[in-house]
Amino acid sequence: MTATRVLVLNSGSSSVKYQLLDMRDTQSISGSAAGRLAVGLVERIGEETSRIKHTPLTGGGAEEREREEPIADHEAALKAVSAELAADGLGLDSPELAAIGHRVVHGGLKFSAPTVITDEVLAEIQRLVPVAPLHNPANITGIRTAQALRPDLPQVAVFDTAFHTTMPESAARYAIDVATADQHRVRRYGFHGTSHAYVSRATAKLLGKAPEDVNVIVLHLGNGASASAVRGGRCVDTSMGLTPLEGLVMGTRSGDVDPAVVFHLARVGGMSIDEVDALLNKKSGLVGLCGDNDMRVIRRRIDEGDEAAALAFEIYIHRLKKYIGAYYAVLGRVDAIAFTAGVGENAAPVREAAVAGLEELGLAVDGELNAVRSDEARLISPEYARVAVAVVPTDEELEIAQQTYALVGNRP
Repeated sequence: MTATRVLVLNSGSSSVKYQLLDMRDTQSISGSAAGRLAVGLVERIGEETSRIKHTPLTGGGAEEREREEPIADHEAALKAVSAELAADGLGLDSPELAAIGHRVVHGGLKFSAPTVITDEVLAEIQRLVPVAPLHNPANITGIRTAQALRPDLPQVAVFDTAFHTTMPESAARYAIDVATADQHRVRRYGFHGTSHAYVSRATAKLLGKAPEDVNVIVLHLGNGASASAVRGGRCVDTSMGLTPLEGLVMGTRSGDVDPAVVFHLARVGGMSIDEVDALLNKKSGLVGLCGDNDMRVIRRRIDEGDEAAALAFEIYIHRLKKYIGAYYAVLGRVDAIAFTAGVGENAAPVREAAVAGLEELGLAVDGELNAVRSDEARLISPEYARVAVAVVPTDEELEIAQQTYALVGNRP
């Protein structure tokens, strides 16, 4: 029996998201549920009551099962995932399981492609914890737990940063002392790479072109948000930097600020480094500006005349337009702008406002097309627009599965 299934694991500090996919026909699963065998989530790991949500997608039905019980740690979480899959005849002991693909947030410069996990690879991921303290430890825990459950199975790391390793040094370097930067690995790495990779290719497909023939600005707009400039399928710039804090205004993150803000808050405000860190990462962005980080709530408040919400939205759009203009200049020629992720895919007012006033750059949005809600990739620009504006639902799990299977799927 040929092993054609890939289990994708995204291990967070207190959660595990997962999908089981059959890779026999990867084209059929792009943008649809076909080929997906199960999806699920274990959340609130380590708390008094944890929650397990599991949806089997085989047998013509997709009926979610949900229960609450104590889940002490990631090992217990993955055992619960295994039990849910086994109940549908999809257990981790199946000979059809080819590999487990793990989302790993930070791969530094060493990892520019999906990588079979060895002790040496795991040690390098561990060494990168100082530049990804919130993410890499949870990723490592998920990997080690999966290895213990299936030590015979290839485990593959797919890195958020890998897609951005093609950035030229002129884009990746900060203008600080080179020796200091190199000693402490200070440079721009970028994140959301699996999403940017998937969406840039899907946008080229939507245009009926090969990725190497298309220049795309990808706008991944969720609670975390990032932009990328993709020339011929290769990232040449992205908005996030050493950490996911740099760049666009996000749900709770500030994005770009003058670095001296940190010194000012420490010297004048008496704030500790940890307090400034928490401010910029957890108490800034939209929530810092108006108290809400849900774009749906913010838009409702704007409709009700709320001035704080309106200003927060204007600041969010202003930053977004700055990056569109900057990446237009970086690319020289832009064939498409693609909106993706939770806000990008669902918030029509954000898309309209981001493009408004950029007609001289060949950008425009058709109001009727923009208002349509759909799970399919689609164009929302009028036919006369020189630059296509697209909405492309991202699929990071599919991207991880495809990269994993391409690496190990043909192994004996």
